[in-house]
Amino acid sequence: MHELSIAQSVIGIITEQCVRSGHSRIDSVNLRIGRASGIMPDALIFAFDVIKLESIALNARLNIEEVPVTGLCKDCKSSFIVEEEYILCCPVCRGKSFQITTGREMDIIDMEVS
Repeated sequence: MHELSIAQSVIGIITEQCVRSGHSRIDSVNLRIGRASGIMPDALIFAFDVIKLESIALNARLNIEEVPVTGLCKDCKSSFIVEEEYILCCPVCRGKSFQITTGREMDIIDMEVS
């Protein structure tokens, strides 16, 4: 379950930023996670909720925005969006030569502190 190590990293990063800015408590954190990142949002929330118990994020809420998979087909030049986590071909022309443009990211967007 790599979500545990991701949650530990998120707690470490947001704790450092919170303390650096002179605050002592994290109230919420907002993440953007791509559907093709391999990260399971529910598992990440669970891991975050366990790890936060011994941190300044004790009462923090983890909010996750899922980013769909988008791509650009090199054959037909179409841009596309798919709901699946993985794509095997362009949904427009069925071509196998494409570039994924979004859906793999994992970003900390912002956090609320006090």
